[in-house]
Amino acid sequence: MTESNGARAHRHPLPPDAQIVDEILAPMQRITWRFWVLVAILLTICALGVGAYLYMAMTGMGVTGLNRPNMWGFMIASFVFWIGLSHSGTLISAILRLTKAEWRRPVVRAAEAMTLFSIMVAALFPIIHLGRSWLFYWLIPYPNERWLWPNFRSPLMWDFMAITTYLTGSTMYFFLPLIPDLATVRDRSTGWKKRIYGFLSFGWRGTAQQWERLERAVSIMAVTILPVAVSVHTIVSWDFAMAIAPPMWHTTIFGPYFVAGAIYSGLALVITVMAVLRWVYKLETYLRPEHFDKMGKILLTVALVWFYLWWGDFLINWYGRLPHERLAWNEYLFGRFWPMSWAMLLTNAVLPIVCLSFRKFRHSVPAMVVLTLLINVGMYCERLLIVIPPLSFKQFPYVWGHYWPTWVEWTILASAFAFFTLLYTLFSKLIPIISIWEVREERIYTTSKRVGKETYQAVALPVVGQEEGHG
Repeated sequence: MTESNGARAHRHPLPPDAQIVDEILAPMQRITWRFWVLVAILLTICALGVGAYLYMAMTGMGVTGLNRPNMWGFMIASFVFWIGLSHSGTLISAILRLTKAEWRRPVVRAAEAMTLFSIMVAALFPIIHLGRSWLFYWLIPYPNERWLWPNFRSPLMWDFMAITTYLTGSTMYFFLPLIPDLATVRDRSTGWKKRIYGFLSFGWRGTAQQWERLERAVSIMAVTILPVAVSVHTIVSWDFAMAIAPPMWHTTIFGPYFVAGAIYSGLALVITVMAVLRWVYKLETYLRPEHFDKMGKILLTVALVWFYLWWGDFLINWYGRLPHERLAWNEYLFGRFWPMSWAMLLTNAVLPIVCLSFRKFRHSVPAMVVLTLLINVGMYCERLLIVIPPLSFKQFPYVWGHYWPTWVEWTILASAFAFFTLLYTLFSKLIPIISIWEVREERIYTTSKRVGKETYQAVALPVVGQEEGHG
């Protein structure tokens, strides 16, 4: 066995297999009164959001801040934001699996679940924005008795196809690595729980043939989901880049710019979720500072890429010097929207690039939580700045407008965050939040190595020809 390059890992070895299973399954077996209080609060906020939506549906879209020319507002910005959050989980998980990064093992389950729940929330916003939400099925390309088909030039049609494809692929990619852990829960359950988990585990017995097929299926899905994830947010960027009238949108850089922003916000949320799970469920043994350090390095890289693309977008529009685009950028940076734009640059570029450059900061879990929360606040501001200023200042002054969200939109936005948190809270009680079999596999491939007076745990690779362990 040979030590992999830069593989020095944690100071404390992982516990025995039985203890790993007990500690990871502990959140599913302990349900306290705090859990029910949190669920009740989240359900209340979700109910308020449903009530605000029903009020809007019965009264009309006039109860929102949408007006001419600002026909897009909080709901479209929220759609772009949540679609972005859904990307990083799948992308990071798939890339780390394909590159066989050993430190990924405790992280991928949280990231994959975040992808699934984020896209479920994102799919609601185009339907809510339709106004007549009960007619959303008109977006589906199905034959009907009137021989009418949806307008394939409509961005709503593109979004529907992209979301459906991505949700299907993400669900499959999320479920496949779950099967061995569902079998573990099945073997430790009784009664109706044993029957349910037995059905979901598809008769898993952990044979060599089953492991080989599972690893092959996960690898195929990891390769497949990468281009799907990139294409989805590229299609979302086309909603803007292919519009005719608004300034600031006519740029070919929108595709990579949107993808970079999606990875950026999603990575920040993954780190936040990791820290919350680590604190709530006492998972310090598995979610260690080294994981936050490595995620912080990736976040720093993406921050640099995002800022480069933002600067490229600004430079293209500034160089064009079209009067209405110059006016929109002036309002963006120095006019009505300056507090939001400069706050975005501070939280998305200045603070992350400076703070994440220091190893000590990346190893501080509380500091990483504060920074990642600020990043996502800044990224939501960035989504609003993409939508609102270009629509407020079109070519002719007589169509200029002003948009401000009403309580209906604020309530729906709050309920979206509550719905995401509720899904994650229930998930932590129904499914192991850390992949048991992958952590046990990490323990097999971990060996002690003494450096001077210190003993470290180093990741060891199997020799050529040796069959890889299967947990």
